[in-house]
Amino acid sequence: MSSMRSVCFLVFCAGLTLVSAANPLSAVEIVGHRGASFDAPENTLSSVNLAWERNADAVEIDIYLTSDGRIVAFHDKTTKRIGGRNKDVAKQTLAELQTLDVGAWKNAQYRNERIPTLPQILKTIPAGKRLFIEIKCGPEVLPQLKADLQASGKAADQTALIGFDYDTMRKAKQLMPGLKAYWVFKVKQNKVTRRWEHNADYYIRKAKAANLDGLDVGYNGFLTADFIQKSEAAGLPVFVWTINDVKDAKKLVEMGITGITTDRPGLMMETLKQAE
Repeated sequence: MSSMRSVCFLVFCAGLTLVSAANPLSAVEIVGHRGASFDAPENTLSSVNLAWERNADAVEIDIYLTSDGRIVAFHDKTTKRIGGRNKDVAKQTLAELQTLDVGAWKNAQYRNERIPTLPQILKTIPAGKRLFIEIKCGPEVLPQLKADLQASGKAADQTALIGFDYDTMRKAKQLMPGLKAYWVFKVKQNKVTRRWEHNADYYIRKAKAANLDGLDVGYNGFLTADFIQKSEAAGLPVFVWTINDVKDAKKLVEMGITGITTDRPGLMMETLKQAE
């Protein structure tokens, strides 16, 4: 390589470094919480599609297994809050669940919105985007989940599994080793001693023992730059939920967060990535 070419190459690389340093927000994954749930009814096709329309990097949904073995997108254990029927999701058939209106509570324009199945939502994932699937029930859902994902034809990097129940996440990773799996948790603080329930090493050690791929943490004072750095060093990227304040989001980006889950993906994309 000639000296002139070498100089040009070094200038080009330096330019890339400067762009990267000037716009670190571009690397952060913006995840629509239950879709674009600030504006549309959570966990519905309308909410999911609105998040895609607003260019979210990813969408998060919650899933349960119905009494007849189908997987649906729903957050609560029962359909009382959304749907008006005080009965466990797991004790209803898909047909029973789809008699419920899960949109009108949010806005009249969403009247007669129905609970979607996982296959319906998987079809919406655009190229280059991914779906975070939070398992709200137990390991009984895993065989059908694997079947639905295989039947969808989506690439492995277009879906990720998340959940609070450690044992379920461990089993999910064993059954579907090709998928990313993240452990969700929020650390409690003792009101008297002000000590946190566990330290960073506890969560890192547990996640590594289950061969998980990252951590998904509820936002509070436990989540520090030190925690993020320790997790990253252990090969565990850190995601955070649920962030709707742009100031909080920017603070977390400065701390080194990998991904931000938000009810307002459009706002976050516009504000954090407007320089792209």
